[in-house]
Amino acid sequence: MTSPATARARDDLLEPPEIDIDPYADEVVLNPYPFFDLMREAGPVVRLSKYGVYASGRYEESKQIFNDHDRFMASAGIGIADIRKPGAFRIPNRLLENDPPSHTAIRGTLTKYLSPITIRRWRDHFEVEAARLADELVERGRFDGVEDLAEAYVLKVFPEAVGVELPRVEALTIGEMGFNQAGPYNEKHRRAVERAQPYLEWYENSIKRESMRPGSIGEMVLDAEARGEFDPGVGSNIMRAFVRGGVDTTVAGIGFALNQLARNPDQFALLRDNAALAKNTFEEAIRHESPSYVNFRTTTRETELSGYRLDADTKIGTFSGAANRDPRFWKDPEKFDITRDVTGIHVAFGHGSHTCIGQMIARLEAECILRALSQRISAIELDGEMRYRAVNQLHTLDVLPLKVTPR
Repeated sequence: MTSPATARARDDLLEPPEIDIDPYADEVVLNPYPFFDLMREAGPVVRLSKYGVYASGRYEESKQIFNDHDRFMASAGIGIADIRKPGAFRIPNRLLENDPPSHTAIRGTLTKYLSPITIRRWRDHFEVEAARLADELVERGRFDGVEDLAEAYVLKVFPEAVGVELPRVEALTIGEMGFNQAGPYNEKHRRAVERAQPYLEWYENSIKRESMRPGSIGEMVLDAEARGEFDPGVGSNIMRAFVRGGVDTTVAGIGFALNQLARNPDQFALLRDNAALAKNTFEEAIRHESPSYVNFRTTTRETELSGYRLDADTKIGTFSGAANRDPRFWKDPEKFDITRDVTGIHVAFGHGSHTCIGQMIARLEAECILRALSQRISAIELDGEMRYRAVNQLHTLDVLPLKVTPR
């Protein structure tokens, strides 16, 4: 008997409702929550008529899409374009845009070099740098939570672990290009590619074996490729992914945590009085506002999802920020609560075998800097107007003016 999960679409299935909203329009990207609410309430899956793709903003359906590689493949690209098709073809990210068994083999090898033991070795250094930066910012009293704290900290410790030099302008420009390229060819996409042109040579040189710091992840990965543990080209492909995506989402998550702590004094008081909550503060921050805006899969055949018929060979996007506020799963989803149990449950890092490989690094970075700051101040508050940044496939802050009171 064929199970519903793998059954061919039936004649009695519903057609997904159409939504005539551009999720990549600046006004939607900057404030996606009205769109998220509309999408979730319209149905478990909808069709975005502007692009002819499916999308889901519900939690359970998002997990299905992430986890069912048989029906929803990643190898056609995690952006809105099908990278197999003429005009959109590019070399796939061998880690993110790959399906079992190839993905399983690559991830299994990489996990040896990104083990919890390896990452724990970095804790002392991460804590020292967090303390140094926190002392400097607390002495200043006023600073920007994005540029002065989140970007400054991540761009200090992440390159030292990964082994790649990441100057601020170059790294952020290349990262923003990558997240914009994952969306449609709109004005944000065009401008991001144009801004990145002066740094493309730096980008290619940064991932070469001779550029890697001794003892770093990059050195280990490229040496593993030289030994035949990865197929030729896979190691450098993985390092491209680290350079293009290893900074921006962590910066966004730390920014969201700082923003909510400043807006919710009761939650900051909990963290100030119990530094062990620093890790969970970050987890709740990326549940409450998820940096990864949308991730796409492609239907491998005509199929169904929660009673709705899906065409074959069609993109379907999971909007993590919507799924992480789905009231069908979360209690009081719009409330920021750092005591909420969310680790391993939210889908901000994806879900299943494609969950973010660098999540342990991001968690350690965020835990160290949030703990260091909270241990040095008695209060944190907004000190002006905060702003989001319009990026096709990344939800992030642009400016976050903060004022802190020393203990």
